[in-house]
Amino acid sequence: MIREPQDLNDAALRDRAVDAALGRAPFDLLLVGGQLVNVATSEIYAGDIGIIGGLIASVHAPGLRGDATEVVDLAGQFIAPGLIDTHMHIESSMVTPRRYAQTVVPQGTTTVVWDPHEVGNVAGLAGVDWAIAAARGLDLRVLTLAPSCVPSAPGIERAGATFDPPEMQQMLANPDIYGVAEVMDMRGVLTRAPKMRGIVDAGLASGKLVCGHGRGLVDAELQGFVAAGISSDHEITGAVDFLQKIRAGLTIELRGSHDYVLPDVIAVLKTLPHLPQTLTICTDDVFPDDLAEKGGMNDVLRRLVGYGMAPVDALRAATLNAAMRLGRADLGAIAPGRRADIAVFRDLSDFCASLVLASGRIVARDGVALRAEHPAPTLPFADTVKLAPLCADDFEIRAAGDQVQVNTVVKPRFTAWGEATLQVEGGIVQVPDDLLRMAVVHRHGLADPTPMVGLLQEWGSWTGAIATTIAHDSHNLNVFGADPVDMAAAANALIACGGGMAVAKGGKVIGLLPLPVCGLLSDTETADVGAALAALRDAADQVADWLPPLRTFKALVGASLACNPGPHVTDMGICDGTTGEIRKTVR
Repeated sequence: MIREPQDLNDAALRDRAVDAALGRAPFDLLLVGGQLVNVATSEIYAGDIGIIGGLIASVHAPGLRGDATEVVDLAGQFIAPGLIDTHMHIESSMVTPRRYAQTVVPQGTTTVVWDPHEVGNVAGLAGVDWAIAAARGLDLRVLTLAPSCVPSAPGIERAGATFDPPEMQQMLANPDIYGVAEVMDMRGVLTRAPKMRGIVDAGLASGKLVCGHGRGLVDAELQGFVAAGISSDHEITGAVDFLQKIRAGLTIELRGSHDYVLPDVIAVLKTLPHLPQTLTICTDDVFPDDLAEKGGMNDVLRRLVGYGMAPVDALRAATLNAAMRLGRADLGAIAPGRRADIAVFRDLSDFCASLVLASGRIVARDGVALRAEHPAPTLPFADTVKLAPLCADDFEIRAAGDQVQVNTVVKPRFTAWGEATLQVEGGIVQVPDDLLRMAVVHRHGLADPTPMVGLLQEWGSWTGAIATTIAHDSHNLNVFGADPVDMAAAANALIACGGGMAVAKGGKVIGLLPLPVCGLLSDTETADVGAALAALRDAADQVADWLPPLRTFKALVGASLACNPGPHVTDMGICDGTTGEIRKTVR
């Protein structure tokens, strides 16, 4: 069983709760004067909440009781269950679990379902073990999943480890593992490849969750994906696949990281007779500056309501529906017998939490965590960039003759194959200004570290380079740039500091964000990491003209996500996650 701060099945605790509910004993804590959001009935009405230990003992009429060790007057604010994030990656926020918890708990999130496949791809089983240990003892309930796709696209990319069915069985045997994390190798599932068949079957045999990543799957491929035993998906691209997936019985983890999808999904929901029980909410990926400034789950709810979703429906998806998906009858509602995970919101439009309880303890007030310090984790994996310094020549493309045909990758999102005819001088391919170099360097010490250099179209005009070891999901060293000298400078900055993100221009580094844990994480406070990332964006604006309107690095960190449809540059070549095809840059 997952470790909890207090066992709600303890008979003595239940005895105390029954006595308090019947008035034979006082409550430990009594919340009065609030408006209860009943996510089971979609009602909002006045009610008081009596709590014993970590348990809700009574939900009763206002003013009926006043006997409690502590009474908190909520002055008409809205009482909701603690928010449950059904799919997320702490690594995307670039901070350790304790720093993440210090940020999201005051926002009203009390439970997250964490897929640590970023640290798994870098550090293997030891990385997953560290993730579990680092998430203990927090005010945030972290339900950790077993990464299913290490690497995400076997055969067309190489990561720092490989998880086969035996490794999955080993992880699932751990009581602290809640299920199989997003199954990203869609091609492997549909072709019934032995590896993915074994991983999914191990999840089914364990009786735990088997979560999916079905980007672009509709019609027969979607049916096959679900028939394989996968029961959820967060990779919604629009109204069509959302409706097909919800009708196919998948639990949808509607993610806030892809805002452009939300209005179309809400429009579809309004055509249905009622809110599907299988609709939940997740953040998936939130960068640290957005997490600190805008929020996580509370920001997703704010946007959903802004796009026209009823507030109670949004809360139900983020609480009761999520708890039902997780098989957690103790979570997801303000009701007697449930765990006292509670978020008090000033209103149901901004979702600004004034008070947060976790297992009956007040853990945050007015956006501030009350616990001064969470347990400090060990910080291993500081030497995961196993590369010697690179030089400008490493980022050149070589070819014989005077002219060559090259394969290209068109567009940052929903990529397509392209081609170009380029000149060759002195054995070096001459790359024009309308093409961007993307180099992927295996950084884990398990394969050839020679940079694989591809060419990108429709990425704007660049005058420098950006390097990152955050590169979904193999997290190799990815370097983007127009000038090999700048590319070498940015890459070497990360090799020297153990990973992170760097920007170079004119042969010099002008921005650096060190992330020493796995080249992905820092144990600095979230707001400070966010400020450093914002400064890095400012530096990036000096070298890439496509960044200012987006103000995001999502295209960069996802450019090598080889499991997704279409071509992507990996450490093995230009690879298509749909077909498994590998092409070289020079034809």
